[in-house]
Amino acid sequence: MAGTDSRIGRPTAPTEASVMSLLEVTALDAGYGDMQVLHGVDIDVDDGEYVALVGPNGAGKSTAMKSIVGIATRMGGTITFDGTELTDLDPTGIVERGIGYVPQTANVFPSLTVEENLAVGGYQLGGLPDDRKAAVVEQFPVLEERLDQRAGNLSGGQQQMLAMARALIPEPRLLLLDEPSAGLAPDLVERMFDHIDAINDLGVTVLMVEQNAKTALRRCDRGYVLAQGENRYADDGDTLLNDPEVRRQFLGG
Repeated sequence: MAGTDSRIGRPTAPTEASVMSLLEVTALDAGYGDMQVLHGVDIDVDDGEYVALVGPNGAGKSTAMKSIVGIATRMGGTITFDGTELTDLDPTGIVERGIGYVPQTANVFPSLTVEENLAVGGYQLGGLPDDRKAAVVEQFPVLEERLDQRAGNLSGGQQQMLAMARALIPEPRLLLLDEPSAGLAPDLVERMFDHIDAINDLGVTVLMVEQNAKTALRRCDRGYVLAQGENRYADDGDTLLNDPEVRRQFLGG
């Protein structure tokens, strides 16, 4: 992967040791209808990485995620996944390429049971294979005793786990998580991040939008700070977390 300038997040010249990123978002302009939200945003994610997008409300973080999966309006730039251009693919085609997406809200089917929600995640596979159900239940044990329970009756944290479990059924190479800790009680936030760490440890590449910026930067490999729809900073998580300007502008000092 090309290097990045920590102040603007723009790719610098690649070295001989550079390799192609799993996900490459280049000069992305995007928004909704005629309203432009993103202005020339660049994001690179290497295979196996855990990358966080942080920044203030309205920065365009969720729009970036929605652009990657084809549910925001792309106005310019390119999005490449594993060497394949995604720009002209619809959301179904993008998911079939190996990208899982967990939106911040409305991310489970409340009238369906937990097991039926997992089965929805297996539609590409023609059903819910026993081995995949066993794998995600092992990852999220709280779901095992609730397989026959309606998803709408789960707690917020349990619904978030179900949404991630469903996205993992087809074994995506890249998992996009939009605000996974939103609405969770403080004592559950760290537990949720533990689950995300474990998913990444299994080899799933993770790109996450998170308002809990300090925790996200402490946990991730690298981070991008967006503001007003543009790249502002890009570096490894610890460097951003300890950068005085990043802390002053975006982390509350």
